[in-house]
Amino acid sequence: MEILSNFIDVILHIDKYLNVIIQNYGIWTYALLFTIIFCETGLVVMPFLPGDSVLFATGALAASGSMNILTLFVIFYVSAILGDTVNYYIGKKVGYKILEKEEVKFINKEYLKKAHKFYQKHGAITIVLARFIPIIRTFAPFVAGVGEMSYPKFITYNFLGGLVWVSLFLGGGYFFGNLPFIKQNFSHVLIGIIIVSVLPAVIGFIKEKRNAGVNEGEAA
Repeated sequence: MEILSNFIDVILHIDKYLNVIIQNYGIWTYALLFTIIFCETGLVVMPFLPGDSVLFATGALAASGSMNILTLFVIFYVSAILGDTVNYYIGKKVGYKILEKEEVKFINKEYLKKAHKFYQKHGAITIVLARFIPIIRTFAPFVAGVGEMSYPKFITYNFLGGLVWVSLFLGGGYFFGNLPFIKQNFSHVLIGIIIVSVLPAVIGFIKEKRNAGVNEGEAA
């Protein structure tokens, strides 16, 4: 519980932690941020890493002069594209073997199934839409690889999705993160971002449960 509590604290106060990291490690902070986004988008065992909140918080820090906005945009965009690409090829190479197993160490099969359903429903545009849904964002490229989406089609949506995602959240932090109201309620704003991000997945889950209930009722 203590580890979970510390993790939540880091996410909700990531601006403060980043300030400390910047003061101690300087330019290496960019390498750390690159690694976080790459792992969050590229490794199916790390869907818990922060994504949206990191982009927004660093955008706010860039507006205050602590970081360079253009450098942030480049490292986030490149790491998001590379992460999805690596995830796609992992899915292409070993995806079927993982799906066939009833239980896979370090991978939540339920998340994988939800991402698969999302992909079946929305098709290739999933690669763009999933950028805005935590957890689904991590599993969508993997599922696309398993589903044998052609790489040219995948990379097109990958470039588009990464561009829109990074621009909106990084730009949002840069232009709005230092407004007095936002600064005074920064942790609440991050909570709001997280809630809005996961809302589509929650709504989909509720609809799925309702439809399952209706089908069971009709069968009875």
